Amino acid sequence: MIDRRTLLKAGLAAVPLASSSNADAQAARPLEIPWQRRIRRVGQLNMTEHDPAAMNVEEWADYWASLKVDAVLVSVTGILAFYQTKVPFHRKGKFLGNRDFFGECCAAAKKRGIHVIARMSPDLNWEDAVQAHPEWFQRNAQGAVARHGEDPRLFRTCMFTTYMTEYIPAIMREINSLYDVDGHFTNAWPPLGNLPVCYCEQCRNLPRSGTPAYWDKFNERVVYLWKLYDSIAKEKNPASFYFANLGGGIHSGPNLKQLGELCEWFQCDNQGRGGDDTPIWGCALQGRVCNAVQKGKMSTNVTGAWSTGAVRWRNVHKSTEEAQMWMNATLASGMVPYYHWIGGENGMGDDRRWLEPGRQYFQWTAKHDRHFTNKRSIANLGVVMGQRTHLFYTPPRGATTPQFIDGMYYALLEGRFLFDFIHEDNLAPEDLKKYSALVLPNTALLSDEQCRQLRAYVDSGGSLLATFETSMYNERNERRADFGLADVFGIRKAGDVQGTTGNAFSARIEKRHEILDGFTNTNWLPGAEYRLPIAPVDSPVLTVVPGSVAYPPELSYPVQPRTDEPAVVLREKGKSRLAWFPGDIERTMWRSGHTDLSRLLQNSIRWVAGGGAPVVIEGDGVIEAFAWETEAGFAVHILNYTNPNMHRGWIRAFYPIGPQKVRMKLPAGARVTRVELLRAESNVAFRVAGGAVEFTIPKVLDYEVAAIYSA
Repeated sequence: MIDRRTLLKAGLAAVPLASSSNADAQAARPLEIPWQRRIRRVGQLNMTEHDPAAMNVEEWADYWASLKVDAVLVSVTGILAFYQTKVPFHRKGKFLGNRDFFGECCAAAKKRGIHVIARMSPDLNWEDAVQAHPEWFQRNAQGAVARHGEDPRLFRTCMFTTYMTEYIPAIMREINSLYDVDGHFTNAWPPLGNLPVCYCEQCRNLPRSGTPAYWDKFNERVVYLWKLYDSIAKEKNPASFYFANLGGGIHSGPNLKQLGELCEWFQCDNQGRGGDDTPIWGCALQGRVCNAVQKGKMSTNVTGAWSTGAVRWRNVHKSTEEAQMWMNATLASGMVPYYHWIGGENGMGDDRRWLEPGRQYFQWTAKHDRHFTNKRSIANLGVVMGQRTHLFYTPPRGATTPQFIDGMYYALLEGRFLFDFIHEDNLAPEDLKKYSALVLPNTALLSDEQCRQLRAYVDSGGSLLATFETSMYNERNERRADFGLADVFGIRKAGDVQGTTGNAFSARIEKRHEILDGFTNTNWLPGAEYRLPIAPVDSPVLTVVPGSVAYPPELSYPVQPRTDEPAVVLREKGKSRLAWFPGDIERTMWRSGHTDLSRLLQNSIRWVAGGGAPVVIEGDGVIEAFAWETEAGFAVHILNYTNPNMHRGWIRAFYPIGPQKVRMKLPAGARVTRVELLRAESNVAFRVAGGAVEFTIPKVLDYEVAAIYSA
């Protein structure tokens, strides 16, 4: 008689899979465009243990069909099985009984033409598994098995153990043997943000967590498991595939460049604002990350209709306006919207306020799919996303790495710039050729090769703006004696990082320049909270006035009112324009909200970009804009962030902004036939002049999309 361990190690090989004729037929089908690249809407009811006793499967399937979703994620297992499993330690829920709940949901969705993704969660298991397989689980520094923080009955599994290579494959193969699913998905793995810390026997043989050496091993394991799971998904149906829970923006655990090469579907689990101070553009930022690494492949963002935030209610509806803006940002930034709810006492939930907003929104998108099927972004300004900096760099006391990107992002929004994110590992000439300028917001970790690529970009005529400790460290987080880009910017380190105990340093205006447009009747501007001093340069525009005490006011004046230390270095080299801020200007702007710092950043970005923006939008309000070449022509998206809850909390109501004048350059030979506002559902007048199309959007409530039909 086969025992539980033998069955597990066999990976359920004895369970028959689909017939070879079926697999051959699947393989023979032409797959010109993979089905997952054609989906436009996704839905999920996250199953609870009680749902098999309460949920009406037909009602569930009818709801998602009414939203015109192309795919649903259905829980096959989390900590519990939703079908009659035979895999050891795969616990069935107490309300499952003899029911094949997953099978019923799968059949109901398929009957309505909806693809089904089998959802699994490999991060937790129960005490009986700990007793039988202690080697599967994470350990703390004292050697104790790591419990789940919210429910001590559950224990955290380790990704470096056979749990991931034996137990999870056994479940996947069992699912393949029983059902016709279109894909396999793991929730809660890989880690979204911070790298795991584990002291189990396997992990004790790895480099210390939180180091680049550990990250190498971590990424090696992620890639290995991803390929393993994808191969298992394809054992029954070559069109099936595996994908995982991702997200985390720039501060993501796995190497996003590597995953972009592997990943057919980038699943962003950014369901809503997660903390006390998450700005409303958190979702759009994630979309920019996806566009940087997916290269046109599928990316989705999960919008939770439930009450996300610092305090959570997983079975209570959030503000409809907040959820709607999150889906607006999903669409605008190039991702596919994905609507999500948690089951409850009555299956579809006791709070059913979530149902109708999702239906109305998805039915609207379904009318305009061609305009949300993007071919390419038409931005010509790039922002380098330094993933290694976000994972390994230690900022000065009181600072956090997200503050740097948040500050630069806010300045870019206030300046109404179109921009793309560019992953730090995508700096080859073919990756950068479309961009006239790049922004490096304190990208502290850059390898010698990345510095060489940026140097070549400048030599070819590209422009750069960088701040603070950019290139001060190599990719192993080892500090250089001087900046890796010192020769490019014509700078030299002249000291250690300087902070303040009172007044931060100021910047004295030494001569007029374009970056000072709008500043009148002052000789001083704010500097930054921290700076890395650099050596004097010829004819500086701004110089450092060192900080002083802030109290008592009698002593609050500079002891040294003039220095030759630059507060910015500006340089022109052929067609290239170069701007270096030795201070953490973007982070200081984010913390202080100082309007001078935002204006100075905006002016400096415009100067390095040199004009020639592909789209210019003029009007009142704080907006975020995207412009895409689409299946139907072009689309300009405007997100209206003018709201008291832009930075914190939830949006309660929308505050419309007035006319927005748009001017978009057209490719040679393009002929505009119509401009349609998709939210207003009306056409607007337009004119073509000087190789550009011009039109005015009369009003933007929360979001507008100008669809530009081109022949």
